[in-house]
Amino acid sequence: MTSRLLTESLGSPDYDGIRAALRHDTSVEVLAVRGLSVRAAVVPLFRRDEAGALRQAVRTEAGPGLTLRLGDAEERTDDAGRATLLVPAVDAPRRLTLEVRDGAGLVGAAPLDVTPQRKWSVFVVHHSHLDIGYTDTQGTVLRHHLDYLDAALRLSRETDGRPDDARFRWSVESSLPALRWLATRPDDQVAEFVDRTRGGNIEVTAFPMQLHTEACSIDELYRQLRFVGDLRDRHGIDVRSAMHTDIPGAVVGVVDALNAAGVRYLAAAHNWAGRSVPYITGGDKLGRPFRWRAPSGRELIVWFTDTPHGMAYMEGNTVGLVDGYDLAEDLLPRYLSSLADRPYPYGPGTFGWYAAPGQVGADKAPDVLDAVHLRVQGAHADNAGPSIMPADIALRWNATWEYPRLRTATNADFFEHVEEHHHDRLQVHEGDWTDWWADGLGSGARPLGHVRRAQNVLRTAETLHALAGAEAEGLDDAYDKAALFDEHTWGAANPWEDAEEGGDSGGLQWTRKSAVGYQSYDDALDLLQAGARRFGATLGPAPDALASFAVLNPGGTARTDVVRAFLPRDVVPVDVPVTLLDARTGEPLPHHEEEVDPAEWPTRPIGRHLEVVVPDVPGMGRVRLDVVRGEDPAPEPVDLGRDGVIENEYYRVTYDLAEGHLASVFDKAAGRELVNADAAAGFGQYVYDRYATAPHFNHMSGHMLVHDKTLLGDRALGRHAAVVRCERTAVGERLIVELTGKGVDWIRTTLDLHAGVPRLDLRFQLGKQPTATKEAVFFAFPFAAGGPPAAWELTGGVGGTGVPSVPGSAEHMRPIRHWVAFEDPDLTVAWATLEAPLVQFGSIHMPYAPFPPTTDDEPATVYSWALNNIWDTNFPSQQQGETTFRYAVASAAGGLPGRRVGALAAAGLTDPFVATLTTGTEPAAPAEAFASVDDPDVHVTSIGRDGPDLVIRLRSLSAAPVETTLTVPGMRAATVDSGLGRDAAEAPVRDGAATVRLPACGIVAVTVKGNL
Repeated sequence: MTSRLLTESLGSPDYDGIRAALRHDTSVEVLAVRGLSVRAAVVPLFRRDEAGALRQAVRTEAGPGLTLRLGDAEERTDDAGRATLLVPAVDAPRRLTLEVRDGAGLVGAAPLDVTPQRKWSVFVVHHSHLDIGYTDTQGTVLRHHLDYLDAALRLSRETDGRPDDARFRWSVESSLPALRWLATRPDDQVAEFVDRTRGGNIEVTAFPMQLHTEACSIDELYRQLRFVGDLRDRHGIDVRSAMHTDIPGAVVGVVDALNAAGVRYLAAAHNWAGRSVPYITGGDKLGRPFRWRAPSGRELIVWFTDTPHGMAYMEGNTVGLVDGYDLAEDLLPRYLSSLADRPYPYGPGTFGWYAAPGQVGADKAPDVLDAVHLRVQGAHADNAGPSIMPADIALRWNATWEYPRLRTATNADFFEHVEEHHHDRLQVHEGDWTDWWADGLGSGARPLGHVRRAQNVLRTAETLHALAGAEAEGLDDAYDKAALFDEHTWGAANPWEDAEEGGDSGGLQWTRKSAVGYQSYDDALDLLQAGARRFGATLGPAPDALASFAVLNPGGTARTDVVRAFLPRDVVPVDVPVTLLDARTGEPLPHHEEEVDPAEWPTRPIGRHLEVVVPDVPGMGRVRLDVVRGEDPAPEPVDLGRDGVIENEYYRVTYDLAEGHLASVFDKAAGRELVNADAAAGFGQYVYDRYATAPHFNHMSGHMLVHDKTLLGDRALGRHAAVVRCERTAVGERLIVELTGKGVDWIRTTLDLHAGVPRLDLRFQLGKQPTATKEAVFFAFPFAAGGPPAAWELTGGVGGTGVPSVPGSAEHMRPIRHWVAFEDPDLTVAWATLEAPLVQFGSIHMPYAPFPPTTDDEPATVYSWALNNIWDTNFPSQQQGETTFRYAVASAAGGLPGRRVGALAAAGLTDPFVATLTTGTEPAAPAEAFASVDDPDVHVTSIGRDGPDLVIRLRSLSAAPVETTLTVPGMRAATVDSGLGRDAAEAPVRDGAATVRLPACGIVAVTVKGNL
């Protein structure tokens, strides 16, 4: 008896419930008599009769053993009480009478309107969604996907004799398994695979894995598409489309990146899983097929499976296309009918619907095409293998029914049909398609921070190697490690478990996942060190100097900034006083020294670290600093007391020790306060939220609905700061304080104002213990600005309050690259972040749908969402350890575009100066610019090598197309392409300069020919 009380735990959706809802919602009760209910559905199902006339289907549900008559059609119900009546096809509504009889005669009759139905073409796209982990350990999953390609070849071979529409076809959703398969299988199998891709049986799509694209740097994103060219060049495999699966959103840079790879089609199947509510941010205005346009003007044709539940990439499974013909024949026509007549194919009650009645889809028009892209997997699971069932169903279906026509198709087949028949009818949308799952990035804050550092270090490392005349060996491998971390599967289905296999292998999966993130950064530092040494060896010291340093500015614009250089004891003894001279002027530059004492650090190189502010270092250029004997030792730091005030020429900063935040950041030149003192939280305040939800229930966060602060269990602030150090050195002033706060063992805040540098640097370090408690950490930055931010940096684009975005994008949070900018007539203010990409503007929102705010709106407040563990699957359920978050603030006179100030504020974090000893023979010139542009909105982001040629990458932040002059000393010939080399065109060069055109927010690569 008590077993009746048992219920299933939370988790993935119940297919039976979804299917029952579909049957109910696509039928109406037409007759109720003597306890009998008769329901009917006019569905888009057609058959030709013996005379060749087209007849359409009416599906009925009544009792078993009844005879139903509709017009000239008569059928007896089966044991389940169902019957299909075929009446002459209509091109206008026609009212017929439905008669129901049993053995005793007429039971009842009712009118039924038979309406015209679309003659659908159904493209069944068979694939396996690649989760690198989740269902099993990462290596196991990838090996299984290679097995799936073996099976796909066999199944394709077995169906060669079938009608074309019913042959087995396979779309490799993520190309990484295909790349590994091609590298490990015998030549004859590879040859057959290539032949079948050319013959249209197998398609390899563009993305090597399913990425959180907003976590990628633009270089990383483009490099992950280099495999498209490799497949074409090595194997003759033409990659025509991409698939984006599971992740509900993609960054705007995807449009330009795919176009650069020659890919114009994107099938996006978002998994809402209850954590996404696009219909409250305009998603009901987004058509299933649409054209996604970047600021550059380039476009993708997108098919968007917008079913508002968690199984959009298993729509074919939902309607029975992997279970068997009978179930598919029952459900598929109902699904198509619902697409044609309703905003969404499934109604409330299915997995993922957590909105108020009447809220969802109120303004959404039904689907407009007579073609549908229907994904199917071989089983009802991620990482499922191939099945012959969809092809078998298509074979029997097309022999039975005239319409809909089922075609087992590759991904690109569908898009070619849409482009040919419907291109000009498609909606056009612009901007970012913000990912609703980006909050999961905060679940692994420490390794994420390492990866974000790596993304920037790799650009600098490549540049150093290139300037030294070499390619950076291992660069692609380091980028691939970063991408493996940014791949959307961050952990097991049940990440809190620690089994050895399956979806409970959370410990093993996170160990490998985090390790690849840490390794990407370590590899980047290896490459940076090697590149710096290689670069330094091409330059010699000044003849009369004890040593010389080359200081490289890897950023795109000239600036004054601090650099940290190491002077080994074996080059200059630590007891020898030194002075640093700017080789351009011969003038000394003040510096600060920190000795590495062998008594304290016997395991580290012995010498001294020199900190110096170097003025006006050209963008993508260098200056020489000469080390000469000084008269006196470097000055010791000056203690500034305990009042919490530091300043330089540009800012005066006051820290409120009692309240635990910055009370003031005063811009001296503008005579203006940058901090909103009346804000809900202080500037740089540590905010800790704890939620009243239970941990360790799979998908629990996807089942939560909260319209207020009910589940905000606790909110605490970091307070009671104690000054650890407040001092002035030769290069600026520094304040270090330590605070106490909930959720952490300790908090350390470091503020730096460097002499001559118009920027405030902030560093927060947390010492954290692991906990399964649902929690989040924010740092608040309330600015005294006149309104919301004007612009923020995205991967491959620029967002902003007035910048378009794809309807249905997340708005309660934004994943950014590095900077946010505020504009008003008098002052432009920018804020930048290095490790933490998630921000919320104006308020802290609850992390459960529909994400209500928890504070009054303050449009000019930026909340950095530093870390969280709000997810109950896929992402880690806890995190710990010492974790660092770095930020910067800058301001400039009004009228200067926020995009420029934002990039400058971020440069100290993303493109720090690099100092390396010059160890060559020929004395280096005092200064040198390696590549420069004359448009302030265009940046040289990195320099690479392709054999003897330099590859110079340019990025525009302008909202309009620009034309700039690129100057490279010694350049005689060059080509320009959109980033991946496939569309190169000659660029006229004169006197070492070339005119380069960049589209709005565009990326180009300029290849400088010759051995420079």
